[in-house]
Amino acid sequence: MYGEKYDVLMPLIKERRKLKEERISNAKQVNDEYVLAYVDTLFDLELPEEKRKLNDIEISNLCSEFLVAGTDTTSTALQWVMANLVKYPHIQEKLFTEIKGVVGDEETEVKEDELQKMPYLKAVILEGLRRHPPAHFLLTHAVSEDTVLNGFFIPKKASVNVMVADIGWDPKVWEDPMEFKPERFLNNEQMFDITGSKEIKMMPFGVGRRICPGIGLAMLKLEYFVANLIWWYEWKAVDGDEVNLEEKREVLTVAMKNPLQAHISPRTK
Repeated sequence: MYGEKYDVLMPLIKERRKLKEERISNAKQVNDEYVLAYVDTLFDLELPEEKRKLNDIEISNLCSEFLVAGTDTTSTALQWVMANLVKYPHIQEKLFTEIKGVVGDEETEVKEDELQKMPYLKAVILEGLRRHPPAHFLLTHAVSEDTVLNGFFIPKKASVNVMVADIGWDPKVWEDPMEFKPERFLNNEQMFDITGSKEIKMMPFGVGRRICPGIGLAMLKLEYFVANLIWWYEWKAVDGDEVNLEEKREVLTVAMKNPLQAHISPRTK
C-alpha cells in the first residue's frame, strides 16, 4: 500500500518541484498567474529540531494524508446525509421545496452562489454532521504543560482523545439527540457556530487552532452535492428494504455498515 501511494504521488510532486524551481530561476515568470499549492509549502518546510527539510517519503505521506482526509470524510458524510433523506421523505420533500423556491423551474443546476439562500439545506448538512460525524474522535492531542480541566488533572504530554460523536449526542445539550431533526438548526436570531469560537455543542471538524483547514470547502461541497442530487432526482427506499443506519468503523471514518441503496428517478419540475 505504501509503495503504491509513493509511486502515484512522487512523479507529480517532482514535476511540481521542478515547476517551482524554474519559476524562481526565471525572473520573467514572477508576475505570472502561479497559484501556491499545498505541496509548495512542504518544499520549504524545515524541521526545527533536526534542522533539515522534509524528504520525499515524508512529503508524499503528507500529500496522501491531505488527499484522503479531504475525500474519504466528505464522501462518508454525503452518504449519511442522503441515507437520512431517503429514510425520511418528508425532510427530502421540504428540502426540494426550498431549492425550487430559490432556483426556479427552468434552471438545470443549483449554483454555488444560491446555496447561501437555503437555510434548510444548511440545517440538513449540520444535522448530518452532528448525528453521523465521519470521524467519531479527533486525532490524539497532548497538553504542553500540566493542566486541570473540569477538576481532572492532565499531566504534561499525556495523550488526550476527544470523542466527537459523544459531544454531538449529549442529551444535556440536544433534545432527542439520536433523532434526525434538521429543524433544530433553524434559528432566525443567529447562524449556528460550527467552529466552536463561541461555544462547543458539536465539533465534527475539531475546534480552535487545530480545526480542520478544509472546513469551508467541505461544507460548500456537501451543500452543493446534496442540493443538486435532490434537485435532479427523487430518492426513494428500495421496496421492502428500510434504510439501515447501522455503523461500521473504517480506517479513518465511521461509515454505513450497509451502504445506501435507493431507487432514483428524474424529477419532473
